[in-house]
Amino acid sequence: MIRKIVLWGCAALLVSLTAGLFIAAEAEARAGGSRSFGSRGTRSYSRPASPSAAPSTQQARPTSPSPSAQQQPAGGGFLRSMAGGIAGGMLGGMLFRSLGMGAGGGMGGGGIGLFEILLLAGIGYLIYRFVKSKRQAAEQGASSSYASLPNTYDVTPQNAQISTGDDLDRGLAHIRQMDGGFDENRFTDQVMDIFFKIQGAWMNRDLAPVNALLADEMRGTFQTDIERLLSEKKVNRLENIAVRTVEITEAWQEQGQDYITALIYANLLDYTTDDATGQVVSGSKTEPVKFEEFWTFTRPVGSGAWKLSGIDQK
Repeated sequence: MIRKIVLWGCAALLVSLTAGLFIAAEAEARAGGSRSFGSRGTRSYSRPASPSAAPSTQQARPTSPSPSAQQQPAGGGFLRSMAGGIAGGMLGGMLFRSLGMGAGGGMGGGGIGLFEILLLAGIGYLIYRFVKSKRQAAEQGASSSYASLPNTYDVTPQNAQISTGDDLDRGLAHIRQMDGGFDENRFTDQVMDIFFKIQGAWMNRDLAPVNALLADEMRGTFQTDIERLLSEKKVNRLENIAVRTVEITEAWQEQGQDYITALIYANLLDYTTDDATGQVVSGSKTEPVKFEEFWTFTRPVGSGAWKLSGIDQK
C-alpha cells in the first residue's frame, strides 16, 4: 500500500511538471516573442544592467489605448496543448486505474507496475526533449542575429562588465555634450510612444508605419515573424496595455553611435486568434500578463532619431 502511494505521488508530480512545461512554452508572446535578440553594440553579449545598479530615471503611464499585438512562439500553441492533453489523459487514466477506479475495479487495484513506470518516464523524457528543442531553436535564432552584426566584437572582461551608476552618469553626460537638448524624462516618454507604435504595427502585421523606428536587424526579425503569422493566418494581439515604468539603466557611446538601454515594466492581455474564425487559439483574453524587458536604442552621435536595436529579457 505504501509503495502504491509513493508511486502515485511520483506520477502526480510528473503530471504537474508536464503541465508546467507546456504552460512555460505558451507564456508571453507579444511582439518579439518574449525572447532576446538584436544588437547592443559591444555590449551585446553582456546582460543589461539592472535598475539597482543605476540611479532611477523613471516615467510612468498607468493606462493606455489598446493597440493590440503579440507573437506566438514558433511551433504553434494548438499542437502543444493537444500533446499536453493527450499526455495528461494517459497519465490520469493510469493513475485512476492504479487506484482501482477503472470500470469493474474496486479499491484494491493492482497498483502501478514496471511497465507503467517506464511509460511515465518515457513520456516525461519526450516532453522534456520537445520543449528543450523549441527553446534551443529560439536561442540559436537569437544568437545568429547577434553573430551577423557588423559592430559586434569578441567580449573581453572589460566590455563584459555590468554598467554601474557611475557608468550611466558618464554615458548620459557624453550624450548631452553632443546633444545639448537631450533630456532623460523626455527620452523615457519617447520610449513609451515607440513601444506602443511597435505593438500596434505588430498587431496589424504591417511594419511600414514604424520602419523608421527600427534598426535593420530588428526590422528583419519582426518581418520574418509577421510573415509566419500571415502564412498561418493568425493574429497575435495585445490589449489593455499599461506601461508602469520606463527606467534608463545604461548609456554609452561607441564607434560614432549613441546607445541607451531602458527597462520597460508593463502588463497587458496577450492572446492569438485565427483569422477565419476569430477563435482564440492561445493565450487569454481575461488573464493579464506582467513583464519586464530591456529595450536598447541607438542613433548616430548627436541629435538624430533613436531606433530600437535590441530587446533583452530581464
